[in-house]
Amino acid sequence: MSLSFEQWKFRSLVLSPSPVLLFLDSPKVFVGRSELFKRSSFIGPLLQLYMGVYLSTPKTEKFSEDGENDRLRFGLSSMQGWRATMEDAHTANPDLDPSTSFFGVYDGHGGKVVSKFCAKYLHQQVLKSDAYAAGDIGTSVKKAFFRMDEMMRGQRGWRELAVLGDKINKFTGMIEGLIWSPRSSDSNEQVDDWAFEEGPHSDFSGPTSGSTACVAIIRNNQLVVANAGDSRCVISRKGQAYNLSRDHKPDLEVEKERILKAGGFIHAGRVNGSLNLARAIGDMEFKQNKFLPAEKQIVTANPDINAVELWDDDDFIVLACDGIWDCMSSQQLVDFVREQLTLESKLSVVCERVLDRCLAPSTAGGEGCDNMTMILVQFKKPILPTASANDQSSPSKLVDPESEIGEGKSK
Repeated sequence: MSLSFEQWKFRSLVLSPSPVLLFLDSPKVFVGRSELFKRSSFIGPLLQLYMGVYLSTPKTEKFSEDGENDRLRFGLSSMQGWRATMEDAHTANPDLDPSTSFFGVYDGHGGKVVSKFCAKYLHQQVLKSDAYAAGDIGTSVKKAFFRMDEMMRGQRGWRELAVLGDKINKFTGMIEGLIWSPRSSDSNEQVDDWAFEEGPHSDFSGPTSGSTACVAIIRNNQLVVANAGDSRCVISRKGQAYNLSRDHKPDLEVEKERILKAGGFIHAGRVNGSLNLARAIGDMEFKQNKFLPAEKQIVTANPDINAVELWDDDDFIVLACDGIWDCMSSQQLVDFVREQLTLESKLSVVCERVLDRCLAPSTAGGEGCDNMTMILVQFKKPILPTASANDQSSPSKLVDPESEIGEGKSK
């Protein structure tokens, strides 16, 4: 076919072995699909043709799971959808210890290994922390977020990422493989001390791909939510949706201030013109300022910590990646789940119905075309009181209802 000069340039970019192409297969990095269509009518089709970002038909097979203990029950489901690869991962462990449950969703971008790494190791690092042993869940989970970046560096980090993947990209050393989720039976195993290893990748600075992380830790009547990125945790209290996390977008004032002070910039709502998240695990190219601590880098893994006291009026919580929130508001999802719970007792089936509802009929619009993961946790009544009010590192509070907080839908 005959190509204009601009078309030829884009075709050359797509076909060239440039590392920037790693960012083209994720809506969180470089340019999102909706932006591509706005910029030029030929870019979207070319992107699909040469990069295979979207499939001709969606993969609607789902990974679903249910579980429970004497305090709660959960169901989850994940689906690849229209995307050419599955970059979501999750952890669901109702018995992190005899009194504690752990749930997490991890939405990868630029590759899938960081989300897989977090699904395998983040909750183990929470358990390993001295702060956790002292009852300070908030501090222990914050340290675990930062620890993920540390563990993925060097020869040991490179080797562990390789173990989770099945092939290594020759241009960046990044690994791609099938989605992975830990089994409940082995997800509590303590990791070793992560000793330094000599090897050809001793100077590996960590992956250029990254992942969001949104986790919920439940102990008796205390719920601690930690979030970095735009995955979200929502609680239904008397049918009202309350966001327990904020979507970390670059245009938020607190994020913008940190990005600019660290030497970065924001263009078209994206960090340095590429990443549409202000906080994430991985993405090490944005964390190279040796004069700044981890929490002040252009992009940081520093999570917001929100500790709340559960009431008897609390129905359930939902953790989900933005593939869900792009299609439904927090209140819409709570309303839909409450309706489905009157018809279906199996929680994973309710999650599957949410995924089916969000799946777009085609890739023409952009929304409903992402990977989708959702965890639904329902509390059993009555909720047991906690032994001490001093167990948490931050005050018990709810984020404002979603009507007073931005939906964070921009891609």
